[in-house]
Amino acid sequence: MKKNDEKRRVAASNDRIRILIAEDHTVVRDGLVAIVKQEKDMEVVAETGDGRQAVELWKQHRPDVTLMDLRMPSLDGVNAIYEIRAADPNARIIVLTTFDGDEDIYRGMHAGAKSYLLKDVRREELFQCIREVHAGRMFVPPAVAAKLAERLTAEELTPRELEVLRLVAEGKPNKLIGADLAITEVTVKSHVQSVFRKLNVLSRTEAIVVANRKGLLRL
Repeated sequence: MKKNDEKRRVAASNDRIRILIAEDHTVVRDGLVAIVKQEKDMEVVAETGDGRQAVELWKQHRPDVTLMDLRMPSLDGVNAIYEIRAADPNARIIVLTTFDGDEDIYRGMHAGAKSYLLKDVRREELFQCIREVHAGRMFVPPAVAAKLAERLTAEELTPRELEVLRLVAEGKPNKLIGADLAITEVTVKSHVQSVFRKLNVLSRTEAIVVANRKGLLRL
């Protein structure tokens, strides 16, 4: 009788969605672990606040679903997703973050995440997302889908334009930007004008605001 009870317990455990949580804020991670444990069809098999360790724990436990923050020490969430999916292209990963910029969403989804949620998500929606992703489906909330569509249709900044934009955000004038990048002041001005056009702005201040909102300065 005891053996049969043990078999039933093992079978029940095997039916649960096995979850890895990668989140560098301890309080948030503890909260996620606590609410996930309340779901009868889910269990947390590992947790970490370090991106590099998240990859190692994924390889060790092979979870069904991974909840991945974007900003973590050692290795950021996007590169952790790339490494995990290099080991298994079918890995099911959900980005769970505070960052909602167009570029953040694009980078997370482009890396191979199956969903992108913000940390203020309702728990019912989080659990629905986990179940949908576990079943092999994408789960993209309407607000995230709209920003992703906007990013996909927008004209992309070149690497040089991103460099110029970052220096603009530091408050540097064209002359100093040119000196830093070893290009002429005229070339800098051309890049700045191109950035303004692509971001649909008219000033440096507006460019910085839009770039921050989109997540371009966090790359």
